[in-house]
Amino acid sequence: MSALKTISVTASMGNSAAVYADIRDHKVVIDQPANAGGTNEGPTPLEYFLFSLAGCIASIARIAAMQQKIELRGMELKVDATLNPAGLLGKETDDRVGFQTIAVDASIDADLSEDEKKAFLDAVCDRCPLHDNIKLETRVDHQLV
Repeated sequence: MSALKTISVTASMGNSAAVYADIRDHKVVIDQPANAGGTNEGPTPLEYFLFSLAGCIASIARIAAMQQKIELRGMELKVDATLNPAGLLGKETDDRVGFQTIAVDASIDADLSEDEKKAFLDAVCDRCPLHDNIKLETRVDHQLV
C-alpha cells in the first residue's frame, strides 16, 4: 500500500452564517441565502459539495486525457442531487439527512465516439476520490478540541 497523503482545511465561523477558510492562498466562503439567515456571500455547503464533485471529475479527466494523449477540448458537468431538508432543519423524518440521489451529466468535447466517451467517463469517475467517497462508505470521526 502506498503512503497516505493528508489534505487539511481549517474553517472558521463568527457571529453570522458565513464560514471562511484560507486554502492554499485562496480565500473561500460558504454562506446561506438571505432567506435562510445568511448574507449570500457564497455558495451553500451543499452547492460546494456538488461543485467539488464536478471539479474532481473534470480535474481527473484532464489528467487522464493527458496520460492517454486525448485532446480534451472541454467538458461540461451538471450535478443534480436530491434530499429531504427536514432533517437538516431539525424536523422529524424517516429519510436520511444527506443526499438521497446524485446524478452527474457530462458532455465531453473530444474526438471520441459516444462509446469511447462513456468508457472514458466511467474510468475517470473510478479514479475520482470524491466520487469514491460518495459511492463507498468512508468513516468520519468528529470530536471537540
